[in-house]
Amino acid sequence: MEINWKEVKGVGILSPCGRLDAYASNEIETKLNSLIDTAKVKLVVSFEKLDYISSSGLRVLLATLKKVRKQNGDIRLACLKPQVKEVFDMAGFSQLFTIVDVEQTAVDSFNNPKDADQKDKVPQNN
Repeated sequence: MEINWKEVKGVGILSPCGRLDAYASNEIETKLNSLIDTAKVKLVVSFEKLDYISSSGLRVLLATLKKVRKQNGDIRLACLKPQVKEVFDMAGFSQLFTIVDVEQTAVDSFNNPKDADQKDKVPQNN
């Protein structure tokens, strides 16, 4: 799996390409953990080039969400294709994450205090 990375306005943007399945989940989890280890806790995951996400991919995102929120950070999801959005909806994850259509909107939302209430939607237990 190819994972592109950039930083805009202090927000890390990860863009996985292809399929986020059991195999690729390990790779993206390693990348996300390395970012958290360097205090990058404002993250956007852009799904513009992602065609599929499995339960393993969802698990990685949830675990990462819990980690960054413990450090007063958050994850925003952007550019979900309809089939990927449907997986988030069916799993109930659409209620846990801030999901937007445009990557720049996700980046800008970190400066918008109205999104702070999103932190209460994820259980903090490990």
